[in-house]
Amino acid sequence: MDLQIIIYISSGVIILTLLAINVVLFLQNRSTNKKIDELLEKGKIKDFKDIFIKQKEKNDNLEDQIKETILRVKNLENISQITIRKIGIVRYNPFNDMGGNQSFVIALLDNRNNGFLISSLSDRERTRIYAKTIKQGKPDYNISQEEQEALTRAINSADQNDKK
Repeated sequence: MDLQIIIYISSGVIILTLLAINVVLFLQNRSTNKKIDELLEKGKIKDFKDIFIKQKEKNDNLEDQIKETILRVKNLENISQITIRKIGIVRYNPFNDMGGNQSFVIALLDNRNNGFLISSLSDRERTRIYAKTIKQGKPDYNISQEEQEALTRAINSADQNDKK
């Protein structure tokens, strides 16, 4: 009789263990099925081949967009090299005995220090305006001290812009 009780108890323990394993497997299966349903968009996608095809299409589209964006950035970088980026301004009074600092010089340069100077000389009766070209930071003509100061300020303004 003792043997029968041991067999019953052992059988009960085995049945309970198998039942517990069955419950755990059932819950894992349910969780996996939920994830598969999400992946397959709740039946809209019938197999994994569709998933891979859609993902490849998305990747191809993104690659095309990235290539286009890179081309746009390179184009903007090229344009920015020849646009006016550096400015130097000096106001001054060329005639110490009259008026205030009504005369001025503006230096406008691109990233390669190419550009021009605009000088305005003002006295009581008239204003004269001059323009001088600048190539690689060097003027084509002789320039005044104020023009040189404006040119130096413009060239150095790039250093200040790069620090920001």
